[in-house]
Amino acid sequence: MLVHYGYGVVGVIVMFESMGLPLPAESVIIAASLYAGSTHHLEIRWIALAAVLGAIMGDNIGYLIGHHFGYGILKKHGHKVGMTEERLMLGRYLFRKHGGIVVFLGRFIAVLRVFVALLAGANRMPWHSFLFFNAMGGICWAGGYAFVTYELGKQIEKISGPVGVVMAILGVSCLIGGLIFLKKNEKRLTDEALKEAEADEKRDEARADTKPS
Repeated sequence: MLVHYGYGVVGVIVMFESMGLPLPAESVIIAASLYAGSTHHLEIRWIALAAVLGAIMGDNIGYLIGHHFGYGILKKHGHKVGMTEERLMLGRYLFRKHGGIVVFLGRFIAVLRVFVALLAGANRMPWHSFLFFNAMGGICWAGGYAFVTYELGKQIEKISGPVGVVMAILGVSCLIGGLIFLKKNEKRLTDEALKEAEADEKRDEARADTKPS
């Protein structure tokens, strides 16, 4: 499947994830790049290009959906794709505090990557700012993952025999270990941001209650 449809599969999955569907885009980029590096049946530059274009296109579609329908549709139907009340609150808080940085760094955090474009649109982030930070994030995330993983695949191919097997296991273990570390820290940072977001929401409610009617 990767040989015949590899570039299209990478681009489409990355695009749909960027639009707000919970798909394994990161894993697909890594798998395709490792395959390219170890077999040379795919060109890494086309994998990277497909991933970058998919990320940018998907995010822009997600932005338009969020901008057009706003919080109303996200609150009503968001739970179907994992957009919980907590995530909506987190998105509002993050965009209020950090804006463009969230769009850029959100590419590297799974829980934000899926929803960042929808939230940017719903929060009425200026489109030109979104486009710039989205493009930079897409290039660094998709291109970075593709080329780094490709180099790992090439190194595995160069080493043959038992040593090659050991090196392959070590390389994959380091990659998995790094991802696990990021996921653990991602959860901690997300939990901290959620606590601050909840505190902000309570302060906003308190101010609204104290305003004269």
